[in-house]
Amino acid sequence: MNAQRYEARRETLRAAMREKGLSALLVSHAANRFYLSGFELHDVQLNESAGYLIVTADGNDWLCTDPRYLDAARRLWPEERVFIYSGDAPGQINGLLKDKVRGTVGFEARAVTLDFFDKVSPGLTMERADGMVEEMRVIKEPEEIELMRRSAALNHQLMEWVPSILVPGRTEAEIAWDIEKFFREHGASELAFSSIVGVGPNAALPHYAPGDVPLTENCPVLVDVGARLDLYNSDQTRTFWVGDKPADHFTRALEQTKAAQAEAIRIMRPGLPVADAYRAARAHFEAQGVAAHFTHALGHGIGLETHEPPSLNPRNEMILKPGMIVTVEPGLYYPEWGGIRWEYMVLVTGDGVEIL
Repeated sequence: MNAQRYEARRETLRAAMREKGLSALLVSHAANRFYLSGFELHDVQLNESAGYLIVTADGNDWLCTDPRYLDAARRLWPEERVFIYSGDAPGQINGLLKDKVRGTVGFEARAVTLDFFDKVSPGLTMERADGMVEEMRVIKEPEEIELMRRSAALNHQLMEWVPSILVPGRTEAEIAWDIEKFFREHGASELAFSSIVGVGPNAALPHYAPGDVPLTENCPVLVDVGARLDLYNSDQTRTFWVGDKPADHFTRALEQTKAAQAEAIRIMRPGLPVADAYRAARAHFEAQGVAAHFTHALGHGIGLETHEPPSLNPRNEMILKPGMIVTVEPGLYYPEWGGIRWEYMVLVTGDGVEIL
């Protein structure tokens, strides 16, 4: 991405800001900050920000950060519009806003603490503006789509290799470490999220953390993993059987899960409420008498973050649009023996969807 791309995104945001009557938007969510500026996709940790972006209706935008990031900011942003704070970041940003902005300032309420808001807001008219940048990010640009094709391709390559390391006696944690090494050795900068490797009953825990449980002969293993390649994430799940005698209940649940996924993908197209995709998968499970074992949403958007809008759940009537990339990942979970999940990333096209 070049500077012109980030500027074009800010211009698109400015138009939306004018419609809402905002003179400025204080961007504090890390992925949104990066999407609009190219500056620091990650914050250092949950309670420490790498910086903030102030996008103004008149085009005089500011990148706010601390001295540690000054050189990085200079590479991306005109130095005369880099604001360096030290110590009391919200208080100093408050002073900048009062000096430079006249009118209502939008802020991302879900991405700031109450303490930060209390310090940044005195003397200002501030209004919640959650979702403005996410609404832009949900439709991927052509270059983003190509980057995500590459990320998904690496995940497919990984999943073809995984059966070779599913050897009885090896632990979940050892498998997870091998997966991370594979991703990094093939160009990924990091994991998209902490790898999920669940053996036996642990596979019934959708967000299980790998431990020291060993694989055994003739057992199920759920593997849900992703990588960040060229900034964009992948996310795929497969469920494997270790051994040559898969149990009937495993085979049946796997077939039911794949069929539910296929039914949801079959109806997905521009104009469809995402809730309808969820309902299609659930209807298949209901027809099989196993819907009680499907316990989560059908999927989620993915891009710079692993979990982005839209959530494919029964309460979300957001409409599918060309350029969206979402996961489709139905699952069935049985605490007594394990679980099944099968996940694809799909791109919404002009007349349907394409599995990436």
